[in-house]
Amino acid sequence: MHKAGYVNIIGNPNVGKSTLMNAFVGERLSIITSKAQTTRHRILGIVNGDDFQVLFSDTPGIIKPAYELQSSMMDFVKSAFEDADVLIYMVEIGEKELKDEAFFNKIIHSKIPVLLLLNKIDKSNQEQLEEQMQLWKEKVPNAEIYPISALENFNVQVVFDRIIELLPQSPPFYPKDALTDKPERFFVNETIREKILLNYDKEIPYAVEIETEEFKEDDNIIRIRAVIMVERDTQKGIIIGHKGAALKKVGIQAREDLEKFFGKQIHLETYVKVNKDWRNNERQLRRFGYNQK
Repeated sequence: MHKAGYVNIIGNPNVGKSTLMNAFVGERLSIITSKAQTTRHRILGIVNGDDFQVLFSDTPGIIKPAYELQSSMMDFVKSAFEDADVLIYMVEIGEKELKDEAFFNKIIHSKIPVLLLLNKIDKSNQEQLEEQMQLWKEKVPNAEIYPISALENFNVQVVFDRIIELLPQSPPFYPKDALTDKPERFFVNETIREKILLNYDKEIPYAVEIETEEFKEDDNIIRIRAVIMVERDTQKGIIIGHKGAALKKVGIQAREDLEKFFGKQIHLETYVKVNKDWRNNERQLRRFGYNQK
């Protein structure tokens, strides 16, 4: 008997969805920073066993969209309801509501199993934990509730074992050696974007998109050329920095992570281009993998 299915992770921004996904998969597929809206796409992480295949799906944090890019991000969240075999609704200690009432109604009326994971319990005490468990039992009566710490790996295996129990019987959806549905260039783009999120403040990281123009792999080295897109000339100057120092720092940090990810030497070239108002341009968003309707 073989089991397989989609386990889709949803919740507010910064509750730890990407940390949980990476803990399940055992690889850093989703980028993690303290900034909101780090995840822009729906990212699949595949966990294989002899008699199961779990397709974990990390999604953007639920927000009220302010521009076209964010609308596309919320479409990825909507799609997570459509093909889920198990739904993980993730909240953190101290949280009391989902930012979108329509999504919340979908969760509490879900016909599929819902696991509500109360994350970051390492930052709470026993009294607060009991109060939060009671609150969420009342709010989402159809859910099984598990207190976890994705960062400390507490109760993650317990949740994983329960997921395997809930999966339907099915042959695998992907080859058994697959780790994700995303191509190599996607992870190059995300790694560079993560370094920009970590090194720049305010609007800069949110105005940036990365496009890998060249990815050439030889036996011992991968040669990559990537373009960092910004919306305005002033942003281009900030990304590059004085005498190119800021851009060089991003490149060094990204190269180090990519060498670990691919297990090979990396030669990385980065350039910065202005792509005016790309976040509200439907054609550009489709080009970058958004607006996949």
